[in-house]
Amino acid sequence: MPENDLDAKAERMLDAALGGLTPHEALLQASRAEAANQAERAMANEKNRERALKLLAALEKSLG
Repeated sequence: MPENDLDAKAERMLDAALGGLTPHEALLQASRAEAANQAERAMANEKNRERALKLLAALEKSLG
């Protein structure tokens, strides 16, 4: 396969992967998604911490 054909194919694949976004826009979108994911994980960690503390309190109470 000629090199030009490979370049054109790679360019089409990149365009499809970016979904019509520029590389800069795709990077910004990924960065925002990562920040949102980190916030969700932090909230889940806090909720799990609260549950663990309640469980610990219940265990301590049941043991006397």
